[in-house]
Amino acid sequence: MQFSEVIGQQEARDRLMQLVAEQRVPHALMFTGAVGSGKMALALAFASYLLGERHDGQSLLTRQPAILNAEAMLGKWQHPDLHFTFPVIRPKGISSDHKVVSDDFLKEWREMLGEGPYFTMDQWMGRIGAANQQAMIYEAESDALNHKLNIKSSQGGYKISLIWLPERMNLTSANKLLKLLEEPPMKTVFLLVSEEPERLLETIRSRVQRFHIHGIPTADIARALIEKCAIGEEDAQRIARISNGNWLKALENLGADNENREFFSLFVILMRTAYMRDLKELKQWSETIADFGREKQRRMLTYFLYMVRESFMFNFQQQELTYMSREEEDFATNFARFINERNVADIAEMLQRTIRDIAQNANPKIQFFNLATDMIIFLRQ
Repeated sequence: MQFSEVIGQQEARDRLMQLVAEQRVPHALMFTGAVGSGKMALALAFASYLLGERHDGQSLLTRQPAILNAEAMLGKWQHPDLHFTFPVIRPKGISSDHKVVSDDFLKEWREMLGEGPYFTMDQWMGRIGAANQQAMIYEAESDALNHKLNIKSSQGGYKISLIWLPERMNLTSANKLLKLLEEPPMKTVFLLVSEEPERLLETIRSRVQRFHIHGIPTADIARALIEKCAIGEEDAQRIARISNGNWLKALENLGADNENREFFSLFVILMRTAYMRDLKELKQWSETIADFGREKQRRMLTYFLYMVRESFMFNFQQQELTYMSREEEDFATNFARFINERNVADIAEMLQRTIRDIAQNANPKIQFFNLATDMIIFLRQ
């Protein structure tokens, strides 16, 4: 994958290339930053360059046949020295003796990468048919990775271990990865791509070099929307601005089946029904949400947090402080006054607590009905 396929992030690209030029490539890099900033895209492009992909006509390999061979393999994400680790589920009907590893889903993973380097956990879960299961990286994964990385490089260069969402490792797997990071096999580079690095073991965080990625500049998102999606400049500029550095959000705002539209509708129903103190309707609302998968519930609550923040900022009547769509702004015109300095912190804390409890497998019907009834009190403050 070429660096040219990464949207924006020129400074980050230059920093990565400088590490190579100065022969200071660390044995473990952890890409962090906001959702949709292109962490995975940068990690994939960097891995490809380390394995021989050309950038500006230059390659780390010296022989033309070797370069062409490496690029052909990387084009299909089948390079033997590139090892992927990512969250997986235990498929239904599989033997309890089988230890689930990433390689069990390698076909689906390569298909996902083939469609582009920007994707969400939800898209991956849908790809592997996860339903309500939570994806994890199991103990067997670290054992398999240890075996792979201790085999000599097939091409004589780097061996790359690219780990997507390492925070989803169970404790045993995390401890085994720690040992690998402490005593890395020769000429091995670990590239971790994390959405929630604070969930990782402190000992792992201390053994990787953190590479923080900022949101994509608005101008770069607008340019990409015009070039890749063939939309007008005015619409591209508005979408780029409200996307707030998030390419995935920009794409969502283009989609007719935008999930955020569903979340917006549910937010509106909750707020209006809570204000009217209609317990019967609130109970029905909470039961509807309880049927969602946990990942979708967490995304919905995150969207609710965004709407609470934007509604509060809307009260200041300064356009540069808000990042809502036209539909969201229309609703906020009448709703925003109900989110004020007396209740905004309490509502945000309640939503964050619910996100945490849902992640810990709390009963969703109870959680969402409690949230709905508490909102009655907060909206009257």
